[in-house]
Amino acid sequence: MPISFLTQEGYNKLQEELEFLTTKKRQEIAERLHEAMEGGELIENAEYEAAKNEQAFVEGRIKDLEILLATARVVDEKTKAETIQVGATVTIKEENSEQEVYHIVGAAEADPRTNHISNESPLGKALLNKRIGDIVEVEAPDGSFHVQVLKIA
Repeated sequence: MPISFLTQEGYNKLQEELEFLTTKKRQEIAERLHEAMEGGELIENAEYEAAKNEQAFVEGRIKDLEILLATARVVDEKTKAETIQVGATVTIKEENSEQEVYHIVGAAEADPRTNHISNESPLGKALLNKRIGDIVEVEAPDGSFHVQVLKIA
C-alpha cells in the first residue's frame, strides 16, 4: 500500500471524521433504516433505499479512512528544512504576478481554496526538494510556467 503523507492537523481531522462516522453517523443511519422498515413495503420504500445508499457510502468512506490512517506518515512540520518538503509553507512568485503562499500537504489534505496543495500536484511536485532562490519550471496541464522560491517556513 502506498504511504500517504499527512500533517498532524490533517491526521487529526481525518481521525475525527472517522470517529464521527463510526459512532454518530452509523447510529443515525441505523435509526433511519429501522424507521423505514416499520413503514411497510420495503420494495417501494424510497426512504429505505436512500438510507441503504447512504449506509453504503458511509461504510465505504470508513474503510477508506481506516486504510488511509493506517498507512499515513505524519510529517514533522516544525523541522526547519533548507529544502521544500511535505508540511512546508512556501512563498513563491511567478513572473509578473503577486507573491503566493502555499502549504505543501499530502493528497488527502489538499484544498486549493485554502492554498493547501498536494505534493502530487504539478506545482507541489515541482517544488519538492527546491531551495530559496531556485527558479522552478512547473509542467501544468495548460502548459509550463516558472516560479521563484522566495521563502520556506
